[in-house]
Amino acid sequence: MKKLKRLFQIKTKAEVFLITYPLALGAVKRGQDYLDQYQGRVGWIFFALCMGAVFLASGKMLQAVEYHQQFGAD
Repeated sequence: MKKLKRLFQIKTKAEVFLITYPLALGAVKRGQDYLDQYQGRVGWIFFALCMGAVFLASGKMLQAVEYHQQFGAD
C-alpha cells in the first residue's frame, strides 16, 4: 500500500518539473482554443491566464517540496 501511495506524492523538484511540462502543454492548447474562440485582446487575456495558472501552480509545488525537505515529513 505504501508503494501505491508513493506514486501520488511529489518529493523532489525534478518531479515538479516533470509534472509542470504537461500542465504547460495543456495550458497552451487551451489558450490556443481561446484564441480561436475569442478574437483579439480577450483571447490573449485568456491565453495569459491559462499560462499564469501553470506558473502559480508550479511555484506552489516547488515551495511545498522545499518546505517538506526543510522541515521533514508531515
